[in-house]
Amino acid sequence: MSIIVHQPQSGAAKQLFLLFHGVGATPDDLVPLGQRLAQQFPHSAVVSVQAAHDCPYSNGFQWFSLDGITEELRPQRVAQALPLFRQAVQHWQTVFQVSPEATALVGFSQGAGMALTSTQQLPSLAARIVSLSGRFTQLPDLAPEGCTMHLIHGKQDAMIPYAHTVLAAERLVKLGADVTADVIPFVGHEITEEIVELVMERLTTHVPKRYWEAAQNESAPPAS
Repeated sequence: MSIIVHQPQSGAAKQLFLLFHGVGATPDDLVPLGQRLAQQFPHSAVVSVQAAHDCPYSNGFQWFSLDGITEELRPQRVAQALPLFRQAVQHWQTVFQVSPEATALVGFSQGAGMALTSTQQLPSLAARIVSLSGRFTQLPDLAPEGCTMHLIHGKQDAMIPYAHTVLAAERLVKLGADVTADVIPFVGHEITEEIVELVMERLTTHVPKRYWEAAQNESAPPAS
């Protein structure tokens, strides 16, 4: 069952943060991160979302099975899982009456991969994607309009090598996407306090590319 970590005590939520756990984990695992987000953004709703399927190797859940997974099979399995993922996002947007423009998807591991891959489909689900130790199924072909992506990865991650984040960031920059990428030394496949604070920094200090471009257009002298 998904966990509503926080919702405003009075008035409507101004933002929605949806958290997506890794394979075999549960929504409880991301509650501490959700509580930190709620502290930083008290007028937001924060939900830790349960993945769609039971995981046979734990008491947790998964969006798709890793049994026999290969690079060739991964895109197919993620594509099969994406409709339920999108449905989950849209469900909570409806519950809190929050638009995609005010939604952020924050994922770890498999949850991050689902959030990243969702950006390659239209319409966009969110204006912010935070990927922690995640990866695209394949390098992206689309720079999602109106969406900022923050990719964060531990350099010692033995489960999902950080090279996936580096290559994805390089491709996204070439596509003209709004993206930041951070590789953290001495961190493995985990969410440390250092990473949590970096997430807060990125969410509070990074000015989306679309705002910079709008400001530049407004300040540009009229054509003669």
